[in-house]
Amino acid sequence: MKIGVFVGSFNPVHNGHINLQKELLERKYVDKIYIIPTGNYWNKKDLAPLEHRFNMLKYFETENTIVSTKYSNLKYTYQILNELKKNSKDEFYLIIGADNLLKFHLWKNVDSILENKVIVINRNHISCLKYINKFKNKENFIIVNDIDEINVSSTEIRKNKEYRNRYLDEKVLEYIDKNNLYWRSKWKRK
Repeated sequence: MKIGVFVGSFNPVHNGHINLQKELLERKYVDKIYIIPTGNYWNKKDLAPLEHRFNMLKYFETENTIVSTKYSNLKYTYQILNELKKNSKDEFYLIIGADNLLKFHLWKNVDSILENKVIVINRNHISCLKYINKFKNKENFIIVNDIDEINVSSTEIRKNKEYRNRYLDEKVLEYIDKNNLYWRSKWKRK
């Protein structure tokens, strides 16, 4: 089975994240996706507690999209992939945005990561091949150009009040309001 591994802070999960995983499944790039929200080991500012980010992601869990915090305590992506591969015959596909290619060579144990396939979602008109060609395992990259991307980040959504209704699912908005996350009372929806 082809398993996609989507690791991120999902702070908060937005429609771009959700559409991406649906499209990857529908277009048969992968058979199943594990969504793994990361811990706060990089001390990011304004990062909601893992429990809240997990709860928001759970709204979108399906038979083929599994949300798990089992590996959220691991600091590096290669560690997550190695743990998933233990005692598994599945093939793993790390899912990243093209913007991650700019510093992908700096990721911890990138050679270990490239023992797996890497699905690169083309974003921001980045020349993916320019970065991929630097790796000896460049054949393990799969560039995806046929998915309609929602080109917004969670950071932009947190900073721009107008984006929240446009890019956040109603259930996520309600959860954020109920738990007083990100935008304080001045951001509350009436």
